[in-house]
Amino acid sequence: MTVLIVNGYTIEDGADLTGADLRGADLRGADLRGADLRGADLTGANLIHAYLSDANLTGANLTGAKLSNANLTDAKLSKANLSDAKLGGAELNGAYLRDANLRDAHLRGAYLRDADLSFANLNGAYLRGANLRHAHLRDAYLRDAYLRGANLRFAYLSGADLTGADLTVAYLTGANLSNAKLGSAKLNGAYLRGADLSGADLRGADLSGADLTSADLRDADLTGAYLTGANLRFAYLSGADLRGADLSDADLTGANLSNAKLGSAYLSDADLTGADLRDADLTGAYLTGATMPDGTKHDGLEQRELD
Repeated sequence: MTVLIVNGYTIEDGADLTGADLRGADLRGADLRGADLRGADLTGANLIHAYLSDANLTGANLTGAKLSNANLTDAKLSKANLSDAKLGGAELNGAYLRDANLRDAHLRGAYLRDADLSFANLNGAYLRGANLRHAHLRDAYLRDAYLRGANLRFAYLSGADLTGADLTVAYLTGANLSNAKLGSAKLNGAYLRGADLSGADLRGADLSGADLTSADLRDADLTGAYLTGANLRFAYLSGADLRGADLSDADLTGANLSNAKLGSAYLSDADLTGADLRDADLTGAYLTGATMPDGTKHDGLEQRELD
């Protein structure tokens, strides 16, 4: 094992570096597995390819640190400051990042499977292609985060703030997004099969071409949302607010729209075969060319009684 002396500190596996001043230190490839770095100052430090698995970095300051391809598997990073840190390709599987500050952090292609990011600040973070499968992101802040193509399968995002986030073609199969804030978010082409979006705020969100097969959207707010060409087969939209939403060419086969608000919604050429529209409000809805629950085509000349 290689032992380094940096700023007067011995850098080795399991070292006690509590509160150490390692600002700007060159720790490329350093072996810090299991090290105690609680409260350490690593601002701007170079930790590219460093080994930090099982390390305790609780409350550490890693602002602007370079951690590309570093191994932080199962590391403790609760309340750590990683704002503007470079974590591209880093391994953070199972890491504990509860309440951590990752604002504007660069995490392209990072591995965050099973990581705990509850209440973490990821506003503006760059997470393109990141693997967040089964990650815990309860009440996390992800406003304007870039998650294009990210893997969020079965992730727990209940109550998370994803306002304005880019989730284009992201994988969210089976994810829990109940009561999440997704206003103006980009979810076009996203995979949301079986996802829980109950009570979610999706006002003005772009879900065009998204796969929402069997998704739970009961009581969700989708006013003004774009769902053109979306797959909503057997989706549960009971009580959802879809006023002014664009559902043109959407597939709503077998969907549950009971008690849904569809006033002024665009449903032209949508497929509503077998859909449940009991007590749904379709006042002013545009239904030209839509396939109705009984299989007939709407002629667009009159509003029909839809029981």
